[in-house]
Amino acid sequence: MGLPVYMQIHDDLKAQIENGTWPVGTRLPSERKLAEHYQVSRMTLRQAVGSLIEEGLLKRKAGSGTFVTNQKIQEHMSGISSFTETMRSQGKQPRSETLSYRIVEPTFKEAEQLALTPTERVLRMERLRYGDEEPICLETTTVAAHWVRDMSQAEVTESLYQAISARWGLVPVNAQQYISAILAQPQTAELLQIQPGAPILKLKQLSYFENQQPFEFVETQYAAERFEFYLKQ
Repeated sequence: MGLPVYMQIHDDLKAQIENGTWPVGTRLPSERKLAEHYQVSRMTLRQAVGSLIEEGLLKRKAGSGTFVTNQKIQEHMSGISSFTETMRSQGKQPRSETLSYRIVEPTFKEAEQLALTPTERVLRMERLRYGDEEPICLETTTVAAHWVRDMSQAEVTESLYQAISARWGLVPVNAQQYISAILAQPQTAELLQIQPGAPILKLKQLSYFENQQPFEFVETQYAAERFEFYLKQ
């Protein structure tokens, strides 16, 4: 059996987006015009467009129309990589905006996750992470304070993994990761430039060095319309 008509339209529209016929930011012709072009009902056309919206290739703007958007950034769930590396691997320029940067006493949860002694303190920093100046995620990172002693805030917030590697010769090699789906709270939505109540992918990650010493505990909220995880087996 051949593909359903709406999937044929989906594939044709997707090809035009990917080959640059419709660049990012382009507004699609109206639903009526597209239905006439493909000689299908508006319901069939709506199915095709809806599937592309779900894939993150198109975005509806109330009162304005449907626009080509940036493709979702993908992160492989096998292994471990830094945000900076993920952005650069997909041709995007990473940037971080530091919202808070403090040496503090750990919470019970942080101390437990990082296997800290009662007297140890932690660096807790909150960063808004960008790819090509578009906010991708809100990230709260906690590490034992001794890992970043004698380091400037600038080098730590630019890329923590690079700073640790340069200072200590250590690189996180694996991690435990837990993903859940939540809805964006107003403050988070404002920072990520999405609507309150929009879907968020929440990641909790505990990273380890090669000797299985826990190094970093991170809680990250990703704008689901711009980011996705994938697993290849």
